Amino acid sequence: MTAAQRRARIIEMMSEKGYLNAAGLSEIFGVDSSTIRRDLSLLEKSGKIMRTHGGLLPVAGSNGSDTPYNVRLQMNAAAKKTIARYAASLVQDGQTLILDNGSSVWELAVALKDKKNLTVVTNDVYTAIALGNHAGITVHVAGGLMLNQVYTLVGQETVDKINSMHVDWAFLGAEGVHFENGLTNINTVEIPVKQAMIRAAEKTVVLADSSKIGYRALAHVCSLEEIDTIITEEAPTIKQRAKYGARLVVV
Repeated sequence: MTAAQRRARIIEMMSEKGYLNAAGLSEIFGVDSSTIRRDLSLLEKSGKIMRTHGGLLPVAGSNGSDTPYNVRLQMNAAAKKTIARYAASLVQDGQTLILDNGSSVWELAVALKDKKNLTVVTNDVYTAIALGNHAGITVHVAGGLMLNQVYTLVGQETVDKINSMHVDWAFLGAEGVHFENGLTNINTVEIPVKQAMIRAAEKTVVLADSSKIGYRALAHVCSLEEIDTIITEEAPTIKQRAKYGARLVVV
């Protein structure tokens, strides 16, 4: 394998996984660590990767561009508030939660204002700020590299923090929810974080307005079998809803 082929394969692997541990690449490719460091330096200078503590990430937007947060908050706002109110009704005082990034989950953070003695972990800076306004909630922020415009924290540091947790609920956002393809996302760097959230929770709930139901985004997160509940709003655009089974709750 030439150096150019090795670098191309590194990019492919990162697109598939969303994050790579730099230390393991020399073993994977059978070269010494100094060779891998040169590869990563060249890839970073060419704008193809971001290097972070212990690893590397795709450049944000290189495999799909997230909509800026302030724009997302205005999209389907009424539906997201309805979904969030229902999701908040599932949560009991004293429980533990993980909140993913995204505008629907941010609305849930707002809707939790009257809950008492909650402990919440999030990788979303906006959501952490919203939760910080609620006296009855203790907030843990899963640190990591912050993606510009979307204020999401990603990377191995984020995954490690979530892997150390065990919670009652994980509430996830999604770019697409499809009865065959499961949960999908536009940005691969977020996928390891979402998968860690699912592993950490007793029950996983996806908050997705009806525009996301039946849509398939770029990258696979998980199958629907790994999700307990999908909450969306009533809309004529929801097709083949019976194929989602009882896990699809329409409010």
